Amino acid sequence: MLIGLIDHIKGKVPWGEQRSGKWPAVRKAFLSLPDNSKCAVCGGTKKLEAHHIKPFHLNKALELDPTNLIALCEGNSVMNCHLLFGHLGNFKSFNKSVKKDAPAWDDKIKDRP
Repeated sequence: MLIGLIDHIKGKVPWGEQRSGKWPAVRKAFLSLPDNSKCAVCGGTKKLEAHHIKPFHLNKALELDPTNLIALCEGNSVMNCHLLFGHLGNFKSFNKSVKKDAPAWDDKIKDRP
């Protein structure tokens, strides 16, 4: 309940919308898969989030669909990949091309001087 309220306040879940009761189990299963054990942008492993590529409040049918998820972190000491790349700096927005952008940024971060 408290986490849901915090998500509403941060803008992660729009007011009037509610996550499915199955979401915690889907999120946990998604993040437990080896391909999703690190951030798709920076490779970080702390505070991973299962980010919806298409926001669930725009298409409820995709809320529990693992093909609509990408692992992004909130625990990097330099940046919050979930906020920056998944939501373009504002949890009320979303990045339509996050799936395409993530590997490109991962390469840039790995190859930085």
